[in-house]
Parts: sequence; C-alpha cells; structure tokens
Amino acid sequence: MVPNGWKLTSLGKVCSGNLQTGPFGSQLHAHEYCDQGVAVLMPKDLHNFRANYESAAKIPVEKASELTKHHLKSGDLLFSRRGDVSRFALIEEGDESAICGTGCLKATPNSEHSSIFLSYFLQKHAVKKWLEQNAVGQTMPNMNTAILSELPLMVASSKEEEIKIAKILSTWDKAISTTEHLIDNSKQQKKALMQQLLTGKKRFVGFTKAWKQIQLGDIGKCITGLTYKPSDTTDDGMLVLRSSNIQDSKLAFEDNVFVNADLKVKSKTQENDILVCVRNGSKNLIGKSTLIKGRAIGQAHGAFMTLFRGKYPLYVSQLFQSDEFFRQVNMNLGATINSINTSDLHKFKFSIPSDEEEIDVIASCLSNAEKEVEVLQQQLADLRQEKKALMQQLLTGKRRIKIDEMEVV
Repeated sequence: MVPNGWKLTSLGKVCSGNLQTGPFGSQLHAHEYCDQGVAVLMPKDLHNFRANYESAAKIPVEKASELTKHHLKSGDLLFSRRGDVSRFALIEEGDESAICGTGCLKATPNSEHSSIFLSYFLQKHAVKKWLEQNAVGQTMPNMNTAILSELPLMVASSKEEEIKIAKILSTWDKAISTTEHLIDNSKQQKKALMQQLLTGKKRFVGFTKAWKQIQLGDIGKCITGLTYKPSDTTDDGMLVLRSSNIQDSKLAFEDNVFVNADLKVKSKTQENDILVCVRNGSKNLIGKSTLIKGRAIGQAHGAFMTLFRGKYPLYVSQLFQSDEFFRQVNMNLGATINSINTSDLHKFKFSIPSDEEEIDVIASCLSNAEKEVEVLQQQLADLRQEKKALMQQLLTGKRRIKIDEMEVV
C-alpha cells in the first residue's frame, strides 16, 4: 500500500537516467596505481553503506584529471558491479575527491530527491534481495546500468519530507557510530590491561611473590570432541558446539547442529570449561575460544574442537585471548592442515602468579573489563534494532512526520 502523497518509482527515474559504469580497463591500467593520489573506489571499499577511502587504491592526480566523467560528488550513490551486488555507498560531503572504479556503478539522484533518504531506502532487505535476484552471471553475479535503473523505490511526498526522515534516521546512525567507537576503545583498553596483568608488568598492591612457569597440562587437560556422521543429525537432539558457536569470544547459537548421541558425563560440557577451536579450514579461526556457560552446559562439542578443563578457568580463559597464546598457536600449526593437536596444547607455557588470590584478582579485573564491553555491545544491538524498526515505519510512510516541527506522528 502506497501512503497518501508517496509514489512508487525506480532508481533510473529518480536519477533521470544518470547512471554510469566505472572506467573500462583500457582507460585505467593496473600499473597506473600508486601509494598516494586520488582514491579509486572499488566494491571492496564499500562498507556499511559508506566508502572506505583508506583501503582504496590510488592514482596520480594527473591521471584522475583524464577521468573527469567518473569523478564522484556529494550525493552520488556508488554500487558494486560484480560479486556482492548488494553493496553500495553514499558519497558524503567532504568525500568528493574520489573516482568511481572499474568494478562500480555510479548513480546521481536528481534535485527532486534527497540522496540520504534514498541511501536509507537502499538499506532495506527487500532491496538487497532484488539486487541479488536480478544480477546476471552464473559464477559471479554482475550488475549493469540497465538492470540497476529498474530497481523499485518508493519516495516521499516531497524532498522536504525525505530530508526530515533522513535527519531522524541519521540521529540513530550517529548514536550507533558513537557506540561502535566506544566498543573499539574499550576493547583496546582491555587488551592493554591484559598485556600488563597477564605478564606481571603491572601488579596489584599486596602481591609480591615471584611468578612461576607452567604448562597447560600441569593445571588441566583437553577433552576430545565428538565425531559424528550426517545421518546422526536431528532436529532436537544434543547440541554439538562448533567453531560457529563462538563469535567474538562469546557463545552464539544462530548456527546449531544437533545429534543423537549418548555421551559419558565427563565428555559433556561443564560450566567454566573452555571451548577451543583446534582445527578449521580457516587458519584465522584456530585458537578462538570461549567459556562454557548457561545453555552450553551439558552439551557435546565437535571433533574440530577441544574442551580445556582445569584449575583457574576464569584466568586461563583470559590467557587464551592473549597475544602469547596465539603466538604459541601459530608456532604449532600443522604444516598442511590448519590444526593444533591436544598434546601440543598441553605443552603451551605461561608464567602465572604463585599466589592463587592474585590469580583470582587478575581474572576478576579482566572479567569486569569484558563485561563493560558486553554492556556496550548490548546497547549497540538495541540501537540497531530500534533503527531497523524506525526504518520500517518511516520508509514505508506508516508513520508520517510533521514537516514544520520534524515530529514523528
């Protein structure tokens, strides 16, 4: 249903046909790129609906002057032409000194519409789905100006209304951006704190005993994961924890596998076990870990995982996030397969406090720092959900705004 005054249209119409492909290979050669100069934006540089100029390749100013028709200006919309064709970015004020790259398409909305409003509409899941379904090519999806011009849009009754809607949604974006920066800062602060506390460079008042060197096998043991066949999987059996169940060092349950299995008690996960990825197709995932809590207790873990069960779990879980842990992981990776075996893991060496009370204090301090990050991450998730709900209301005209007061009604 189209709200009163709103209308259905297409990207081609709101751009008055002003859609353009980036320069052809004959116009811009690989050897012409350099370290400094004018940014050439490609699909890889389009992130979260904005352009990343730091990651973009550069060309000399002289070469850029030969490609004036491909220069970007404030309000342009830049789309990926191949691969992930749902990627796009709004070119904002102050970001005009760049060129539409070979792998992109440029769309310039006419003066009757707000580019910022359109950029919010383009974030809708329905738009992403349309772009993916209408792309051409079997092995790699491709987009062209003819297809892109047909992209369905719904626009507000006036440019003024579009601007007001965009301003309201921009408020949420600013809050989201601020929270993301706070999370990054908190993570960096926690990492610095780990480097100080887990190495003994910084110690709490009252603790003076010398630290001791241990191997992980001295304070615990690894428990091998479950091997199962596809025929063992079921809809409601025992949860098998895999690498996908660890996201940002936390338990995640979006991608679950269940099996029919009868495990001994000691093979089931217990509270404060540490789940570790020890084998994976991706080298970067080896060593990622999380503490077993809540829903994950009493479950199974896959053959590419191991459980470390032993003393000082809260402290050891912090060790498993440290640079020193991953240094030893990289030293012990298999030559042909991305894996570490449990016998090597048992031999990992660390210096730890001799005083168990100092161990507890360090673990508590780092856990509190972790909780601060978690609080911010929840705030970020809430803001994103609020923005999503608001977009659903404002970009469909279900909730209208009073133009004079910019009040949502």
